[in-house]
Amino acid sequence: MSRRPIIAGNWKMNLDHLEGISLVQQLVYHLDPGDYEANEIVVIPPFTALRSLQTLIEGDRLPLGLGAQNCHWETEGAYTGEVSPPMLARLHCRYVICGHSERRTVFGESDEVVNRKVRAVLAHEMTPILCVGESLDQREAGEAEAVVAGQVRACLGGVTSEQAAGMVLAYEPIWAIGTGRTATPQDADDMCATVRRTVADVAGEDAAQAVRVQYGGSVKPGNVAELMRCDDIDGALVGGASIDADDFAVICRHHRL
Repeated sequence: MSRRPIIAGNWKMNLDHLEGISLVQQLVYHLDPGDYEANEIVVIPPFTALRSLQTLIEGDRLPLGLGAQNCHWETEGAYTGEVSPPMLARLHCRYVICGHSERRTVFGESDEVVNRKVRAVLAHEMTPILCVGESLDQREAGEAEAVVAGQVRACLGGVTSEQAAGMVLAYEPIWAIGTGRTATPQDADDMCATVRRTVADVAGEDAAQAVRVQYGGSVKPGNVAELMRCDDIDGALVGGASIDADDFAVICRHHRL
């Protein structure tokens, strides 16, 4: 089955709405129709920039997807500081990151919480980008595959096979995020294959062959081509390099490298 790669830029807590507009304008200047045909390209800014970028993308008819970095699982209520799935849907967000390792490690999100968010995002007709990954201690202890498979199983609880097929899963080894360290292409491909096998166990082989599995973890212009040649890697979830228009454009054009 042919899976269209997805390149998503997670800006994290960087760039205000004006800086975000400038970055997107610079990015699209560097890209041409062939780049968008080869890869689905998504920008995932902070909440404060979503409306501005929605207006820019739709007003200029830019072939970019828009995503959010997080959400609550409830539709409304007394949850000060939170943002609900229907709020994001009204802004035409196509994707929502669920379970990024920074949410898990810094803010204590459990697999149960991540699963609630995944199901809420799906219920509001958006696509979760479900993040999974092991720590350095877990990898060195030989537990990487078991940890990642366990996260996939737990976070897909209550998700139908059809829903799972349309999701994006991102394998992001915690030890490689923001550290400059990158899993070798073979290690990354092996772990993405583990993710896919686990989806097959949970949701069936058809879903496993359809689901897109990204690699994330210090993806840069210098390593993206080798990573993207791997059979089970269907794109990249890019952190720091996505807030540099030149670097992110090179990553988005990896099919030409």
